[in-house]
Amino acid sequence: MNIRLIEYKDNSSIEHIIRECLIEFGGNREGLAWADASMHDLYHYYKEPNRAYWIVEEDRKVLGGCGIAPFAEPDQVCELQKMYLSKSIRGSGIAGQLLQTALDFAALHYKQCYLETLQSMHAANRFYRKNGFTLLESPLGGSEHFACDAWYIKSLEH
Repeated sequence: MNIRLIEYKDNSSIEHIIRECLIEFGGNREGLAWADASMHDLYHYYKEPNRAYWIVEEDRKVLGGCGIAPFAEPDQVCELQKMYLSKSIRGSGIAGQLLQTALDFAALHYKQCYLETLQSMHAANRFYRKNGFTLLESPLGGSEHFACDAWYIKSLEH
């Protein structure tokens, strides 16, 4: 498997994977990534400064991805966004490699990394805690994903 930056041609494939995962976990509703205006064109959304989106692929087939973008406030906090993998590669170890790629980039630009998810995504919650994210009692101000019910933060300072 290969991890690389998103290309324009990846837009429909990664949107499909994200939507399939959201359906699987009951996230196909307003207030979650399902309704994000950028879902159909992640390539252009992540071309802005201090943003990046990485694709996992194998044999030229997109199997998942995740992104880093600035969080609404404060400007020293980024958000881990749209980290979704196809069922076929979950548990393969690639999620850890993908997360590390994103966090290495984030550490160059930000002091903390925030993420929002659903408590119903049990494996994802365990994964984030295992990788040093701390569960918060409430979301950071400025969140667009008002339907999320689990919020995490991780220091990027060494």
